[in-house]
Amino acid sequence: MRAIWKGSISFGLVNIPVGLYSATRPASEIKFRMLRESDNSPVKYKRIAEADEREVPWEHIVKGYEFEKGNFVVLTEEDFEHVNIKSNQTVDIKEFVALDEIDPMFFDQPYFLAPEKGGDKAYGLLREALQRSNKVGIAKVVVRTREHIAAVKPLGNALVLELMHFADELADPKSLRLPASEPGKKEMTMAESLIETMSGKWEPEKYKDEYRAALMKVIEEKIAAGGKTLPAPKARAAKPTNVVDLVEVLKQSLAESKKGGARNAKGESKASANVRHMKHRKAA
Repeated sequence: MRAIWKGSISFGLVNIPVGLYSATRPASEIKFRMLRESDNSPVKYKRIAEADEREVPWEHIVKGYEFEKGNFVVLTEEDFEHVNIKSNQTVDIKEFVALDEIDPMFFDQPYFLAPEKGGDKAYGLLREALQRSNKVGIAKVVVRTREHIAAVKPLGNALVLELMHFADELADPKSLRLPASEPGKKEMTMAESLIETMSGKWEPEKYKDEYRAALMKVIEEKIAAGGKTLPAPKARAAKPTNVVDLVEVLKQSLAESKKGGARNAKGESKASANVRHMKHRKAA
């Protein structure tokens, strides 16, 4: 695995030489090309200059900041090197906080931190201290030309650097239309029973991208048909009504869950899916 950058973790007077590594893989997406409808000719996207409508080669493109309408200042790679702050090549830990105090909404992108030469002992010490205290280090770090707030967390034998959102980057849910009424006691009791009945151990491996597999099947069928329009798919279920008898649907859900009823791709029972579909229909 190739390091994104090599620097250090810094807290107090301690410096631990580390490398930063990607902790995720790109999602396996089915890629599509944009085509002209009349002859399936691929559509190209060109970089066109506004001044004369001429195409610009990559080697003649520079980065510019528009400081006022129509006026730009160009920044070179040397200019970016002048941004000389501690977090450029350092995971600069500012404080340690309890992990359960942080809203999960703040977390964004994880990276692995691995010790470089001479850093094993201090790396292991920080990892064990974080595990025992159930705290994380809140740090400032620059990744891909942007400064982030980040959390240094233990994960097994590794330390993870998880990039976080700044507070002003999170949208305020107060702008949404959210229900304020209290649910009925009977409904709440049944909903809690349903949650308890459907509770299980978190096993991420059992969740697969079923949409991708189904889409690939459609693609293969269309290739086999020579690109012709495929027959209309069979209807999956009857249209739900606009009226939601929540208690009745919860009863059905509980009965189905207790006897190990079938689950859909999202891990929900048919009755649970009915609640979701009914609510969506009612909202519409």
